[in-house]
Amino acid sequence: MISERDSETTFEEDSQPNDEVVPYSDDETEDELDSRQPGAEQGLNQSSRDTEESRDPGRKDCSWQVKANDQRFYDQPSFKRRIFLCFKKSKYAGNAIKTYKYNPITFLPLNLFEQFKRAANFYFLVLLILQSIPQISTLSWYTTLVPLLLVLGITAVKDLVDDIARYRMDNEVNNRTCDVIKDGRFKATKWKDIKVGDIIRLKKNTFVPADILLLSSSEPNSLCYVETAELDGETNLKFKMALEVTHRHLQEESALADFDGLVECEEPNNRLDKFTGTLSWRNSNYPLDADKILLRGCKMRNTDFCHGMVIFAGADTKIMKNSGKTRFKRTKIDSLMNYMVYTIIVVLILLSAGLAIGHTYWEQQVGNSSWYLYDAQDLSPAYRGFLNFWGYIIVLNTMVPISLYVSVEVIRFGQSYFINWDLQMYYPEKDTAAKARTTTLNEQLGQIQYIFSDKTGTLTQNIMTFKKCCINGQRYEVLFCACYLSHSHEIKIVICSSMVPVVLQQRPAASSLCPGSNPTGQLNYQAASPDEGALVTAARSFGYVFLSRTQNTITISEMGVERTYDVLAILDFNSDRKRMSVIVRESGGNIRLYCKGADTVIYQRLHPRNLKREATEEALDVFANETLRTLCLCYRDISQDEFEAWNKKFVEASLATSHRDEALDKVYEEIEKNLILLGATAIEDKLQDGVPETISRLSKADIKIWVLTGDKKETAENIGFSCELLTEETAICYGEDTSALLQARLENQRNRAGSSPHSSLRMNEPFFQDSRDRALIITGSWLNEILLEKKKKKKKLKLKFPRTAEEKKKQAEKRRRAEAYKEQQQQNFVDLACECRAVICCRVTPKQKAMVVELVKKYKKAITLAIGDGANDVNMIKTAHIGVGISGQEGMQAVMSSDYSFGQFRYLQRLLLVHGRWSYIRMCKFLRYFFYKNFAFTLVHIWYSFFNGFSAQTAYEDWFITLYNVLYSSLPVLLVGLFDQDVSDKLSLRFPRLYVLGQRDLLFNYKKFFLSLLHGAVTSLIIFFIPYGAYLKSMGQDGEAPADYQSFAVTAASSLIFVVNFQIGLDTSYWTFVNAFSVFGSIALYFGITFDLHSAGIHVLFPSGFQFTGTAPNALRQPYLWLTMILSIAICLLPIVAQRFLFMTIWPSESDKIQRNRRKLLQEQQHRTRRQSAFRRGVSARRSAYAFSHQRGYADLISSGRSLRKRRAPLDAVLADFSLFNNFLCWYKTVSTFRICHGKQFCLCAPFH
Repeated sequence: MISERDSETTFEEDSQPNDEVVPYSDDETEDELDSRQPGAEQGLNQSSRDTEESRDPGRKDCSWQVKANDQRFYDQPSFKRRIFLCFKKSKYAGNAIKTYKYNPITFLPLNLFEQFKRAANFYFLVLLILQSIPQISTLSWYTTLVPLLLVLGITAVKDLVDDIARYRMDNEVNNRTCDVIKDGRFKATKWKDIKVGDIIRLKKNTFVPADILLLSSSEPNSLCYVETAELDGETNLKFKMALEVTHRHLQEESALADFDGLVECEEPNNRLDKFTGTLSWRNSNYPLDADKILLRGCKMRNTDFCHGMVIFAGADTKIMKNSGKTRFKRTKIDSLMNYMVYTIIVVLILLSAGLAIGHTYWEQQVGNSSWYLYDAQDLSPAYRGFLNFWGYIIVLNTMVPISLYVSVEVIRFGQSYFINWDLQMYYPEKDTAAKARTTTLNEQLGQIQYIFSDKTGTLTQNIMTFKKCCINGQRYEVLFCACYLSHSHEIKIVICSSMVPVVLQQRPAASSLCPGSNPTGQLNYQAASPDEGALVTAARSFGYVFLSRTQNTITISEMGVERTYDVLAILDFNSDRKRMSVIVRESGGNIRLYCKGADTVIYQRLHPRNLKREATEEALDVFANETLRTLCLCYRDISQDEFEAWNKKFVEASLATSHRDEALDKVYEEIEKNLILLGATAIEDKLQDGVPETISRLSKADIKIWVLTGDKKETAENIGFSCELLTEETAICYGEDTSALLQARLENQRNRAGSSPHSSLRMNEPFFQDSRDRALIITGSWLNEILLEKKKKKKKLKLKFPRTAEEKKKQAEKRRRAEAYKEQQQQNFVDLACECRAVICCRVTPKQKAMVVELVKKYKKAITLAIGDGANDVNMIKTAHIGVGISGQEGMQAVMSSDYSFGQFRYLQRLLLVHGRWSYIRMCKFLRYFFYKNFAFTLVHIWYSFFNGFSAQTAYEDWFITLYNVLYSSLPVLLVGLFDQDVSDKLSLRFPRLYVLGQRDLLFNYKKFFLSLLHGAVTSLIIFFIPYGAYLKSMGQDGEAPADYQSFAVTAASSLIFVVNFQIGLDTSYWTFVNAFSVFGSIALYFGITFDLHSAGIHVLFPSGFQFTGTAPNALRQPYLWLTMILSIAICLLPIVAQRFLFMTIWPSESDKIQRNRRKLLQEQQHRTRRQSAFRRGVSARRSAYAFSHQRGYADLISSGRSLRKRRAPLDAVLADFSLFNNFLCWYKTVSTFRICHGKQFCLCAPFH
């Protein structure tokens, strides 16, 4: 008998996952899915929902009302919202936009407020305030003010420049003009004066000023062409179409002025591809959708003019709703650096407290008994110690580096430009350069441990070629541009069935207005996805040419015979349906439904008696084994009565104001059944160049690559072999194997926890005991099953609700156990997957892609990178630590959401192994040295305290303290952070193992931080005590002892400048003239400024600010002091030189070995040859998936009933070349053979000789 605990957590055996099925929609959460369960639960909750809706009428989907040409309509109290106390404002925004933040009055206070929200800036502001108190400050106020003003000034100037650019852009946009109906006539009006409900007129090549409802246009049937590059980055033209009723009646100016329609639609939102509303006019209601809306930011193309009604204005427009804040990404080094700054602050407080206690003790023992130290203030030793605590906080403040954050941003900015300027990451075929879209993540590119990649368009080219097809169970392959397949009646049917739904989604290229109208007389199509373009091109090659289309008809030339089909309805594609259908009336009056779609959804809807079902399925397996993308084609005859009954439901669903998509999907299901299978098509999508080599190099760098794709398991697996992610020696685990392993592990964990109450559920032993190379291939359905994310089916209705505290406690405990089990199961899955060399997740939704990335981030604490090219990859890209977009065939959505972008997957290896590794090494070296030089500089004050009664006196001149981090030591380390490299880019690619340093955080961590602290402390000891010992008993050439405080300060400061600049020279791996100039130039700059500040002239002008008059000239002319400085420098640097020599000789690192042999290695690099692919064909029969477009189709636009073109090209002109091709075919048939085969052989056309 199964216990209660087991019944809650055991997998359901009666509902095993289906590898062929894509999980539920991303828009549905688990709670939403549960709420859709039929039965009594739904009825039980219905009353409560009705009650809530009655209490809150604003919950209705269409609560936004817009009336044309009636501004008084918006003055109703119901359209007002409270903004403050009793002040109210209209909920309808004006059309003026404001993206700038400042004006001349608010710039200074607002910018300073924003900058002082940063902890470092606020810290130094507090220090500046403390320095203004004379009782506790021994340091001049300008020592903190100058660096703080420099940091604030640089940031403020940058912010001001950016804001001025935004202000000018806003001003330019707001002052654009368009024609708006006022007083019954069109008048030129600025955009900022446009209001909701206005009727406007737009002209060709102008931008759309607001989100408007298209009413009519100059094109036939009120067609409107728009370019949406400002919205989604896509440059191909989109089509919008007005309602037929507005097209007929709203062409004239007077009719537009009298228009009084009322639009009820959804509230303003950021969904660019969705719109739901209804137009009420002349006692009739008309459905509105996204195809009738022109969005702000679109540009009119190929349309002389159009008229529209403003629905959303200004901040309510969809493009402005999408301009919200994106997720802020922070690097691992950023977080570590912040913790180290906090550690420095703690150390600073502890040191100050210790020195304050020392001063208290000194006052008690020495200060009170020394009459010559009396300052006329009778303060207790404890109080003096308290004041000195704050004094030391000020003196030692340079331990917290104020210029650190600014320097880091400068380095990152420069590294981003190096990525942008890299010609080896430039893709000439599309004129696409690499682009660093952020400047904050460069060094994290050198720490990637997991890469999550899409397949289609990322690993593959996403450029489709029609290769094979199956018709009536017979397989055909095209080896030449065309075959004589067109003489088969079955092929005619399959091409027509493919042609009608596919061609209906075709659009002419931007250069032509209709098929055949370009100068060459050729037909040009622009498809919603590359697959559909390949099918239409193949149909044209076979003699089935799409000629023209209206919204009610489509005209095709079938082997030279022109035929027209009446389009009755289009059942559009979406990500849930995975199919598209069209209902047409043929010339004989027959009504027929044609459907294309993925085999998984088509086979579920086939008529039980399909004679060619098994043969077609066998063909699909054969096609899939060659990594071809498949599509099933079918049809169904419909009677007139059945169509009329169904069409009524279709119209009702189209007019629904709420849940319209769900209502349409339900109606579609009623007609898409009992389909007759015609055949299948197979399309080739080749790998991109360099993919196998890139994956091989990244794997050698210990980077694990996971492929997350919506394609079927067989296609994904074969692609894995072709790109060498999988090899012949790889042992593959599938979903069922994974489930069994996880279930066994969970039982062991439970048994262990049951035997020992204090035992942890965590088990560290591996899942696989042998050392074989393994890979995991899992589908989205199994992923939901294993991770407990699947839709749960209720076996029985539970109408009883907890009434007592005990029952509530039991339910809470049950939920807690379920959550703990779910978390444990997810952690076990991640552990198992990470033991595999490669993971392929197929048939996954965008939501699941992001979930997998999040799981690895959560349980492995690993740095992740996601790379994709389509809109379905955006969620994954935003979830990963670093998102990379590829400028592919599916628009620019992925690129616009990414942190880095380029044209091909192969550039990823250079981004990570070269730029990422260099950026990481540079940043780590910069931070280690930055902390070192600040500790070496600041800790001298502590050693000096033991000789001045812990009185918080400084060891240096005030101006030296001010300029040390700003001028004397900043440039060399900044250049190392920008230009340094341990090995060249070619060697970095040849030896990917060099990348491991960043993954393991070996170059910058708390150990390295404390070593820098220790190194700085030792340097400060030498810098202080060597001059101190030299000055103890010394005599100058002039017989005077130079042992005064000011000479000592100059000697220590000079020694420090030499040491820290020579130290960065030792740390530099890649020497250039710029590096050498910065090191020696910084030293020269120090001496130049020091001699000027110690001159008599500046002391005369500012006697209180410059008190070291003549110190540097007097002290530095003593040879004894120069010998002292040389001794200090030698003792500081010689041990470092010796230590590095020993390490490079006895324990050399990988980069040391490569540097030693770099010339030999570069010569070998030139003779290396490209490895051959290990792709295996014909291993097993698996089926690939057809990838639809990632956007919704154009069915609603097409089915409104009017012509999309003014005219079409004559049939004779279109088929002129086709007749010549027919003659060639007749000759070709005499010298070629065409074999139709069954079984395992392919059907081939004989090659052309």
